Amino acid sequence: MKIKKGDNVKIMKGKDRGKTGKVIKVDEEKGRLTVEGVNLFKKHVRPKRQGEKGEVVSVARPLAVSNVMLVCSSCGKASRVGFRIDKEIKERYCKKCKSAI
Repeated sequence: MKIKKGDNVKIMKGKDRGKTGKVIKVDEEKGRLTVEGVNLFKKHVRPKRQGEKGEVVSVARPLAVSNVMLVCSSCGKASRVGFRIDKEIKERYCKKCKSAI
């Protein structure tokens, strides 16, 4: 997968289109990732102890990798990611400005 945990991404499709955020979790088997503060849903939590009240919590749900693009740190634009071998080291690079990520 070309996007890793800690990368900044821009949402291209869905209800949060245009928003940017940091990747929290990546699921390579399912091709999904969770972005901080994006794709939030409300979850009702039951009380754990007697006398405690239940509450509604906002939880970030995973998005499909095809719906996001990596934001390049050098040019600041959302772009596709490529791989290249430079001095026997495999690295990711921005397809717009050709700089290493």
